[in-house]
Amino acid sequence: MSATQPPIVTFLTDYGLDDPFVGLCHAAVLAVEPRTHIVDVCHSVPPQDVRAGAFLLAQCVPDLPPAVHVAVVDPGVGTARRGIAIRAGSHLFVGPDNGLMWPAAVRAGGIQGLWELADPAYHRQPVSRTFHGRDVFAPVAGHLAAGLPPARLGPALEPRDLARLELPGATVTEDEIDAEVVAVDRFGNLQLPVTGNDLARAGFTPGTRLDATVAGGAWTLTVTETFAAIPQGALGVLEDSFGYAAIFANAGNAAERLGAGPGAGVALRISGRLPH
Repeated sequence: MSATQPPIVTFLTDYGLDDPFVGLCHAAVLAVEPRTHIVDVCHSVPPQDVRAGAFLLAQCVPDLPPAVHVAVVDPGVGTARRGIAIRAGSHLFVGPDNGLMWPAAVRAGGIQGLWELADPAYHRQPVSRTFHGRDVFAPVAGHLAAGLPPARLGPALEPRDLARLELPGATVTEDEIDAEVVAVDRFGNLQLPVTGNDLARAGFTPGTRLDATVAGGAWTLTVTETFAAIPQGALGVLEDSFGYAAIFANAGNAAERLGAGPGAGVALRISGRLPH
């Protein structure tokens, strides 16, 4: 981070916006480094859904500037789980050692440094047993934004000691893809761990009709490039803005329509192509 520009701290959490949690985390950063520019990436991760948070954070990393990234989806808060800081490429990640930050760190270039947040000098005091976002992670982020070397936070750790969360993969063959829903966005789109390249490898080109099994139900989907390429209410699959496949209902909610959520199985098979 440049010494001549305000430092950046980003947040991704499951705190929502109905309570003061997010504002208090902002305040804890600014109490340490008032020049900080804060970016709220997302506070709508489903509560305590570490896997969904990990998927969203990894999705967003390519679009994030060099910064300190605070990630908090922390059902183990107050237990023996460690707080950690990870250096990966030009990024520093701060949060719980529960696998939440692992996929993002890998996508950001791999772990180049890892430290336990052990020194209480960089925490807000007293530390609550239930709100480490405010009392540990946000103040640490403020100190890092102000230029504190991460090694001052606590002992260095080995990457092999880090809790890992491997995101679900997909099985891709000619004409077929098998996967599972990783997350559902606010529009009801079902997000899959399937890249645009996976769609191409399977031959899922725009206009292709698919026989789909989603959460045990049988459906017909059309591969498209845009939401509006099919009639309102019709079901489709496309490569979204993050480069991953999403199942959608045009002007509708696919999650409600298909009765599917995170963890639901998805099988897609080519059934035919629409006439041009």
